[in-house]
Amino acid sequence: MFDIVKGAELAKQAALVVAQLSSDEKNAVLLKMADAIVDNCAEIITENAKDIVAGKEKGLTSAMLDRLLLTEQAVSDIANAIREIVRLDDPIGHINNLTLRPNGIQVGKMRIPLGVIAMIYEARPNVTAESAALCLKSGNAVILRGGSEAIHSNLALAKCLHQVLEQANIDKNCITVIPDTSRSVIELLLQQRQSIDLVIPRGGEGLIRYVTEHSQIPVIQHFKGVCHLFIDKYADLNKAINILVNGKTQRPSACNALETVLVHADVAKELLPKMVLALQPAHVKVHACSQSLPYFDNAELATEEDFHAEYLAQEIAIKVVDGFQQAISHIQTYSSDHTEVIVTQDITRSQRFIRSINSSVVMVNASSRFSDGGQLGLGSEIGISTSKLHAYGPMGLTALTTEKFVVLGDGQVRT
Repeated sequence: MFDIVKGAELAKQAALVVAQLSSDEKNAVLLKMADAIVDNCAEIITENAKDIVAGKEKGLTSAMLDRLLLTEQAVSDIANAIREIVRLDDPIGHINNLTLRPNGIQVGKMRIPLGVIAMIYEARPNVTAESAALCLKSGNAVILRGGSEAIHSNLALAKCLHQVLEQANIDKNCITVIPDTSRSVIELLLQQRQSIDLVIPRGGEGLIRYVTEHSQIPVIQHFKGVCHLFIDKYADLNKAINILVNGKTQRPSACNALETVLVHADVAKELLPKMVLALQPAHVKVHACSQSLPYFDNAELATEEDFHAEYLAQEIAIKVVDGFQQAISHIQTYSSDHTEVIVTQDITRSQRFIRSINSSVVMVNASSRFSDGGQLGLGSEIGISTSKLHAYGPMGLTALTTEKFVVLGDGQVRT
């Protein structure tokens, strides 16, 4: 039985060690971790196969199995993601905005690690390695509690990481993978507020709500991704179709996939037949409003629940809106604060959309699939926050740090 209390205490001690590592030391370890994962690819895939078999027996959805599967290319991608993190600037230790006060003291702010981060996640073995790498690079320790569906894969990856840490004489407790997948372990982990500084859950809405409701530690929340595409009356319809198809069908199991399309009434007659043809090859199931329903064969009339739904499948809701403001109102009502997209050639309307919508990512004439840490220039992301404190949107290295004030004086005293 894994001792959660002791494990959290050891992680806290290890965090003090990692926080003092130089950028060169951290980068050297990360490069060796990437190499170790590639060198052990066959073993990792063998262990992952056990998880896939067990997942199918448990009746995991195709979306969950897609996230779980590790191929040789997927293992290579994990290693490359770690190498990409190496190339990122280290945020730790820099003093920014140093200003001179009238009394002669200088005041600045320095980036420092958060401390110990607990990751609770489902069916995504890549999260194990990439989160460990992001936490190490940002000077944090991490406790990783993956789901039972990926336990063999996670432990195989952890073995690679720990081998490198031991060779480098770095406390391996800075990366802890919990081997116990029982739900009771999560509840106990969420009570370790003396040792853990932040909890980041990644998975289904049920998991994230459970973590949020039971945690005594601050939680980064991302309940679901109900991403909207609004096709304005001034849209380039070819661009709109391409963005729709990419956003919905390229990887529907991703949280940045489109779930609802809003079509301006002025272009509905011309656009909807094009949408029918565009969505057919992927066999997208359509939930259509009363105005758009006649255009689609075998579509269902959209309900209130459909506009709240995160399908994570080849399935989408479509609604014709009377104008710009109705589109804004719809998004503000049903948004999960993840990603919203407008397609329009009118700059004034695109700027109005950007100002009116306060989701964590707002896009103009681009696919929602770009709402990803790597695509936005952050390197690998450790998660996505749809709560505004302390981070918002895809979270990279900087989001795993905080700032402390640094004051430089020359004997000044307060009068």
